[in-house]
Parts: sequence; structure tokens; C-alpha cells
Amino acid sequence: MPVKQPQPGDLDAIETASRDEIQALQLQRLRWTLQHAYDNVPHYRQAFDAKGVHPSDLKQLSDLAKFPFTAKKDLRDNYPFGMFAVPREQVARIHASSGTTGKPTVVGYTQGDIDRWADLVARSIRAAGGRRGDIIHVAYGYGLFTGGLGAHYGAERAGCTVIPMSGGQTEKQVQLIRDFRPDLIMVTPSYMQVIIEEFVRQGLDPRESSLKVGIFGAEPWTEAMRREIEGKAGIDAVDIYGLSEVMGPGVASECIESKDGPVVWEDHFYPEIVDPETGEVLPDGSEGELVFTSLTKEALPIIRYRTRDLTRLLAPTSRSFRRMGKIVGRSDDMLIIRGVNVFPTQIEEIVLQHAKLSGQYQINVAREGLLDTVVVQCELQPQAAAGTDAAELREITQWLQQRIKTLVGISTTVNVLTPDTIERTLTGKARRVVDQRPK
Repeated sequence: MPVKQPQPGDLDAIETASRDEIQALQLQRLRWTLQHAYDNVPHYRQAFDAKGVHPSDLKQLSDLAKFPFTAKKDLRDNYPFGMFAVPREQVARIHASSGTTGKPTVVGYTQGDIDRWADLVARSIRAAGGRRGDIIHVAYGYGLFTGGLGAHYGAERAGCTVIPMSGGQTEKQVQLIRDFRPDLIMVTPSYMQVIIEEFVRQGLDPRESSLKVGIFGAEPWTEAMRREIEGKAGIDAVDIYGLSEVMGPGVASECIESKDGPVVWEDHFYPEIVDPETGEVLPDGSEGELVFTSLTKEALPIIRYRTRDLTRLLAPTSRSFRRMGKIVGRSDDMLIIRGVNVFPTQIEEIVLQHAKLSGQYQINVAREGLLDTVVVQCELQPQAAAGTDAAELREITQWLQQRIKTLVGISTTVNVLTPDTIERTLTGKARRVVDQRPK
């Protein structure tokens, strides 16, 4: 479909600035952030002192490597408000993670933080081709999760008409898309698959909807899933990246004219790639763990936050900022199966290679005696289910088992199920892995 190219006035001036200008701004803002954190957050003062560094030691951007990392555990250890750098009375809003594996990580925003967040999500929407006056259907969950409100405020800042649908009520999602005719949708890619399935269930062709662009984030997704969604929905699918500890959605976002990886908004966030084991900073182009330092956050400055996301930093293309490669997995989501490192996205790529399989899958890991067992569950495409007999099911099962064995290096049991068998997510991220092995 035709792609809207950015016109003069569509871009912020910094998006086309020289690298020298960008780095000078980063250095200025980084010095402020380090001093702000050191002066106002006891955790950072103690961490800097313990490592023998002071904000004044930052003479050039590479000096950031001297400073300590921040991990999710640090936020949990200072629960709820111990990481705030402003008095609680100056905090305009609080978000938090789900806290399903322990205490939630709590993040706070001053009014200035919220305004900058809205600006960056608006910038991300413009990068995706959205323009003033467009209608945006927001199907991210609202509440403590940053997705819904982050997208909402950014869409309003971009001058768009917002449909604050939130997640769930999939039949109503389809109804409102048909009735209100939005131009863009912001949602997790796994829930977009559910919406597409609901169109088909109702006998509707999702390619005939009004949607032109989907802005998808909050979970890793592959190029294979992009092709799957674009083909079934007839839209351009672009990637938006964020995490609550750093801001929320809008830390980085893809440009629709290139679709070659999310552009990091480097005027507000300084990215590094480090070796997950040693913490050593790696050169651009190397795969490793993504680390972020905020440059403009007031309530919760974050210094060298270890995201656990595995990716690469790439040279600028459509904007003057560097890009992120696709997230290949998370260092803490990597499965070790009989000595083999396995990421769920590897399985996803293979599942989506078969024309009769949908993008819905789940990996179940257990232990029998001393051996790990892996069961991969996937589903037939709704339109393929009726015409697939038992013999073809066996062929698909064998094909998938062999591809996983050849490309990933592990033996699996594969169950090819009928549509709508695997539990669907309503508001957030797909549960791709169920690991039942003893801790």
C-alpha cells in the first residue's frame, strides 16, 4: 500500500541533526542526569560511591561505562518510591509492572516527564505514518501497564482522534473497527492476531477494514509475524519499543518508509550494547544485551538499566538516530534445553513458515527423570482446519519436528491443534513458554 513519506514540518529538528549535534546534546543531558540521580537518589549515591565514580568523571560519552548498572532488583529493593529523585508530591502519575514474579517495579513521572513521553509517542506515531486528524484505535491495556495511557496521550499529542478501547472484548474490538473506521491500531502483535481471527470467525475479510497501519509492541515479535499480520490484515506493521522502567512505549519506534528496526530516540535515551556475561560495552553491530540511560527523566532517572533484551545497535537510515535490530530474545527468557540455548522466537519463525499454521503457539517444558522434555503446541489456520485430514496433520507434525531439530537442535513433541485451542491473551503479552521444570 502507498506509504506516507515525511514532509517538511513532520519531523522534529533533532531527527535530522548531525551526529556531532546529537552527541553534544547527549553529553550535556547525561551530565545533568548523573548529577540529578547522585544528588537525589540514595541508591545511586551509594552505588556510585561504591564503584569510586562521581558524576564529574563523565568527560565524554564513553565514560558512562565507568558507572554501575541498574537492574530490576534495584527497583524492587527500593519499593515503592525509593528510586524517585523528586519529592512524592511532585510525582504526577505512577505506573508499575504486573509484579507476577515478586514485587512490582514502580515508576513515577513528573508532569514534565508525562509531557515528554507524550511528545515521544507522538513522534513515534508520525514515524509510523500517522498524521493529525487520523483515528487511532488503542487496544493496549489501560491502567498500571504503561501501554494504554502511553499510546493514548501520545496519539492525542499527535492531533489524532483516539478510540480508548483497551484490551479484551474481542467481538467489540471488531465492531468498533468496522463502525468507527480507524486508520491505525496500537496493540500487542499477539492480540492483533486474535483480532484478525475474530474478523475471520465473523465471516469478514480483515484486509477490507479501514486500518492502514498497526503499531505493535510490548513483546518480541519476528519478521515472520510481521509478514503474517501484514498479509492477513492488509496493513503496514511497524515496531514500537519501550519498557516501563525506562519510560513506556516510545523509547524507540520504526519508520514506515524503511521498516528496518526501531529508531532509538537518542535525544532522550542513551543506548549501549553490553556482553550479557561480562558487562563489557560492545561496538555497534554486535549482538548483546540492550542497556539504557535516561537523559531527561526527572522523577525516575535510570542509569545503565539492563533491559535483558538481546539485540544490536545499527547505523542510522531514515533518521539521524541509531536503530535497534529486532529483539532476538531476552537473556532471562532463554531456555536451556539439554545444553542447547533456545529462544521462543526461533520456534515462532519455524511455525510461521508453514502455510497451514497460524502464529499461535506455546512451548511447554518439563523434566522427566534427568531429561528435559519439550512439547510445542500450535494451531491450524482457521481457513485450513476443515480441509486438513489426519494424514496431513501427521505430515505437518513431522515437518515441524524435523525443522526444529535441524534448525534449533532439540527434539520435541509437536501437537497441531484446531483453531482457538491455545489460551488467548486479552490485554497484554502472549504466554509463549510454560516451564514446569523444578527451579
